[in-house]
Amino acid sequence: MRITIPNRIGFGTAPLGNMFREIPEQEALDTVEAAWQSGIRYFDGAPLYGAGLAEIRLGEALKAHPRDEYVLGTKVGRLILDEIEAPNARDLGEKGGLFEHGLPNKIVYDYSEDGTLRSIDDSLRRLNTDRLDYVWIHDPAQDFHGEHWLSVFNTAMKGAARALTRLREEGVIKAWGLGVNRVEPCELAMEQADPDGFLIAGRYTLLDHEAALSKLMPACEARGLGIVVGGPYNSGLLAGGDHFEYQKAPAAMIERVQHIKRICERFNVDIKAVALQFSLAHPAVAGIIPGASRPGRISENIALAAAPVPADLWALLKQDGLIAANAPVPVAR
Repeated sequence: MRITIPNRIGFGTAPLGNMFREIPEQEALDTVEAAWQSGIRYFDGAPLYGAGLAEIRLGEALKAHPRDEYVLGTKVGRLILDEIEAPNARDLGEKGGLFEHGLPNKIVYDYSEDGTLRSIDDSLRRLNTDRLDYVWIHDPAQDFHGEHWLSVFNTAMKGAARALTRLREEGVIKAWGLGVNRVEPCELAMEQADPDGFLIAGRYTLLDHEAALSKLMPACEARGLGIVVGGPYNSGLLAGGDHFEYQKAPAAMIERVQHIKRICERFNVDIKAVALQFSLAHPAVAGIIPGASRPGRISENIALAAAPVPADLWALLKQDGLIAANAPVPVAR
């Protein structure tokens, strides 16, 4: 497995970019420090998160810690310009409204080879570091059902993927892959390039995993590629929030979560523990990166990932059709 996550739990920094709400600076820095003190050593960023704000905050929070003691990842495909624009003027598809409280810098797509190298240089500056470990091509097929998605994806494979492969071969980075919320581009990338793994957001969770199980997960397991699961709480719906897929959750999905909760309550188990442990159970999964915007959530996530979950609970979830019959589940402790 070429992509690995220390301790199998990392820190996703999208909330540091003021996702959904304006997070005070000190609270953001304290949250990263809480992650460090809890033993987390993988930190994942992206220029998109708050138009560079998350990377700036992460760099500030980590500057007191030795660079050799943690693994750092970020993404390419979007450049942050000095030009200012209103957040509601951005064309960012389904993620357009997530970071309205972030920085007002203009964000543009660029999956070219030159754009990839520029993005990395910009991220290094914002992160206040001299190197990256993992680099993900961010959402090269975001508009997956639109007419132009394949053209954008092919540009990313000819541009960003080629640049990242060269940087890996030169030892500048350790590994690269796609950072996406679709399984199909990952499957295509394995045919066209040589990625080391994938960061898939929301696609291997309690609420959505069957598409990944059918082809992507077994293919990655067979090739030794590592899957990093982002968004294991599905934009917060599995953690008590009301968002799913970056939007307000539909009624049917809310009812599905309530069904799972009722089963969890029968066994006196927190649904969040079930969510995290489900994502971790597949052998192709290198780790998970639940986001957090408050320090207390860090230790909570770590405890939940290790909490006892009885085998009968998993069996009942399968019996009621809430998780796939062929989905790996943890061995009860």
